[in-house]
Amino acid sequence: MNLLTTKIDLDAIAHNTRVLKKMAGSAKLMAVVKANAYNHGVEKVAPVIAAHGADAFGVATLAEALQLREIGIAQEILCWIWTPEQDFKAALERNIDLAVISPAHAQALIDSDDQPIRVSIKVETGLHRSGVDESEWEAVFDALAAAPHIEVTGLFTHLACADEPENPETDEQIIAFRRALALARKHGLECPVNHVCNSPAFLTRSDLHMEMVRPGLAFYGLEPVVGLDHGLRPAMTWEAKVSVVKQIEPGQGTSYGLTWRAEDRGFVAVIPAGYADGMPRHAQGRFSVTINGVDYPQVGRVCMDQFVISLGENPHGVQAGAQAVIFGENGHDATDFADRLGTINYEVVCRPTGRTVREYI
Repeated sequence: MNLLTTKIDLDAIAHNTRVLKKMAGSAKLMAVVKANAYNHGVEKVAPVIAAHGADAFGVATLAEALQLREIGIAQEILCWIWTPEQDFKAALERNIDLAVISPAHAQALIDSDDQPIRVSIKVETGLHRSGVDESEWEAVFDALAAAPHIEVTGLFTHLACADEPENPETDEQIIAFRRALALARKHGLECPVNHVCNSPAFLTRSDLHMEMVRPGLAFYGLEPVVGLDHGLRPAMTWEAKVSVVKQIEPGQGTSYGLTWRAEDRGFVAVIPAGYADGMPRHAQGRFSVTINGVDYPQVGRVCMDQFVISLGENPHGVQAGAQAVIFGENGHDATDFADRLGTINYEVVCRPTGRTVREYI
């Protein structure tokens, strides 16, 4: 018996993939599975996504890209965080596409002329993170066009404010992107497959789908824009077994610093999840857990290995061994949990770590 688990619903992953594939229409569907499939477990999740409609996969690092090949993913894979100093030839040998995010990255691939190389150029359009700056576009386009062993599959960029559908920054970035695309083609690059849509842009801006879309969060069943509902099913539930139930008297406190004290005679319960497992210490007093459909507030300091909830008079008879849902099915969803903690659902699903054991349904 595991004290702390994240349950991953693979049927939900399959359902979400089918929904997104239908929404993509004629555009290719790239599934972003970086960070261990947003902490859902890439070895189990990626094959399900591959079987239900994904045309390509996107990851951050070379190690993530190679792992996909090792588990049998045959679709196109694009990796966008690497450095020219790394040994990237193993990725090239496994037919992994690399992103060109600076002139130095372009030069490293040009100098590696012993095999055909497929690249996608990431252009800077306003996020000011990684990406080839506009002042460098022309030189990079010319250099790659002149390299016979390099195939440029297209351009891509990342949107800064797509989760705010009314924000004009998105349209400004698209203007810049189209300017880059026209310039690339003028300099001899065909750029047949281009993409700008992350999950929020994909779900709210069908006019920006282009030849490919690359959602991430949506595959895991979470909406990136508050208030929208596209029929996605959350795949992750974080839950724990109650380890101890004990009585507490008025005025008595619990956990380090005794920062919370009981107003009345009642009961508290201990949940074996702490900041070593991904529950942030600053979450104190901001959330509740659900046991058999009833909410119980978290009280006192969040510790390294555990936190405490108040059961009040314990009218429902909660005992040690009861299942407490931190977020997910039969409890608060990840978005609500994120709101309570003052963060976003992207971060919340990446939280369960440490001693948390992943189980698959």
